[in-house]
Amino acid sequence: MAAAGHDLYRAVWRWHFYAGLFVAPLLLILAITGSIYLFNDEIEDAVHADLRFAPERRAALPPSRLIAAVQAAYPGTVTRIDLPSQPRRTAQVFVTPAQGEPLRVFVDAGTARVHGAFVYTRTLVGFVDTVHGSLLLGRVGDAIVELAACWALLLIATGLYLWWPSGPGWYRALWPDLRARGRGFWRSLHGAAGVWTSALIVFLILTGLPWAGVWGDLLRAGTQSLGIGHPEQHRHHGPAKSSAAPTMAQAIGETPWTLRDAPMPVSAHAHHGGHAGISPAQASDIGIDAAVRALAAQGLVADYRLSLPQSADGVYSAVVYPDRPQGQRSVQIDRYRGTVAGDTGFADYGWAAQAVEVGVQLHMGNYFGRANQFVMLLPCLGVVGLCLSGVWMWWRRRPRGRLGAPRTPTPTQAKTVVAIAMGCGLLFPLLGASLLLVFVLDRRLIARLPRLQAALR
Repeated sequence: MAAAGHDLYRAVWRWHFYAGLFVAPLLLILAITGSIYLFNDEIEDAVHADLRFAPERRAALPPSRLIAAVQAAYPGTVTRIDLPSQPRRTAQVFVTPAQGEPLRVFVDAGTARVHGAFVYTRTLVGFVDTVHGSLLLGRVGDAIVELAACWALLLIATGLYLWWPSGPGWYRALWPDLRARGRGFWRSLHGAAGVWTSALIVFLILTGLPWAGVWGDLLRAGTQSLGIGHPEQHRHHGPAKSSAAPTMAQAIGETPWTLRDAPMPVSAHAHHGGHAGISPAQASDIGIDAAVRALAAQGLVADYRLSLPQSADGVYSAVVYPDRPQGQRSVQIDRYRGTVAGDTGFADYGWAAQAVEVGVQLHMGNYFGRANQFVMLLPCLGVVGLCLSGVWMWWRRRPRGRLGAPRTPTPTQAKTVVAIAMGCGLLFPLLGASLLLVFVLDRRLIARLPRLQAALR
């Protein structure tokens, strides 16, 4: 029994070793960029104060005046305007120029004075935001980030197994052994840091995975099919949407997680023009100022993102996305009639979607203000410490010129690994697939190449 337990320990250690060695660089990137993005507003206020702040205004000008001023300075197509919530904040206008990258232009809402513009991805916050989500590699990078997050869960599970103390005095393992020297000290520090931060790291991973491409899409589809995701009916007062209608994410980009796959409402003219007393030739856009007044009649006065219609059946779409998701609301205004085409709030979400939205805001450090930011900073720092100490221990113990991996599991242990991989695949498809791939490479390729096997040991 003791020998079997020792063999299982070494098998778990092998998986922990490989997971840590190959995923540590990615986890370091995610932890560092996540730490920076936790304080994105504070950073942008400090770095771009000249763009984001204006003299306190007594009244705001109509949005059409702001957009006209912006287009005079930065010609292009305006897709969205973020109306400020505070009297000293500027409005932010999103412009897609004929050539070049999309711009974010800042304009004084009280005087229409344009303060300037930047390309979001070229700012510090924009850069770390993109790296954190996709490593600057698009959908491929998104899949790599998701895979790294899933392997981090495996690291935590195997790490806790390896750390788990036995016998009297187990509580001493909760603290680093300050009397130890060399690798013994680093091992005790690594274990204690992992124990104290593991719960928060798991929370951080699970609340971030909904935005991942594979797992997030599966979760959204699953909650929707069970009736606990985005609402089937969005209290739409406009015409029925065709099956080819774009989703909200496709139509306006940034939306709450729950509504990304929700169908976007459409304006009446494109489908019911002749029957509604408005022919396509007679139809005219009500304009953004009228749309803002219609939104005000629905209780939306400021601090929302207003996307402009980009197609004949498009709508004016306002999204309220506060730090506490209970205030989330999405309202669409028919561009020809000025009537409400859609209205969805947090209370309309299913319970699973509500839980995800709360988790997302906690993950981003928004829900409890500054305290939330520092609490979420702890697991980020924990990941950095665990990665650095783990790599340092491996570097010190590895044989010269070799990788120093623990030996290959026995066939009996291999069956256990396959069963675990299949179980992981049910919850996290990318993790399960990658575990099986590594297992096959380990058993079928490395085991048949003596020189490679010797280099790994």
